[in-house]
Amino acid sequence: MKYTQKIIENQNLLFTRYKVLVERAYNFRQTDSALSDISEYKAIKILHKINKLKYLNRDLTLAQQN
Repeated sequence: MKYTQKIIENQNLLFTRYKVLVERAYNFRQTDSALSDISEYKAIKILHKINKLKYLNRDLTLAQQN
């Protein structure tokens, strides 16, 4: 149970950073397209990490049920 809680905490932290980067990308869209693209790229990388953690957490919960 300890590992799943740590995964969930890490997911929440990453999701908070993801939201900040998406908002920053949206705000820069009209003024500075380069900064917008950089923020969007970083947000996509974080979203990929979030999805990996979701998959890992799903595997751990399935293993614990069996």
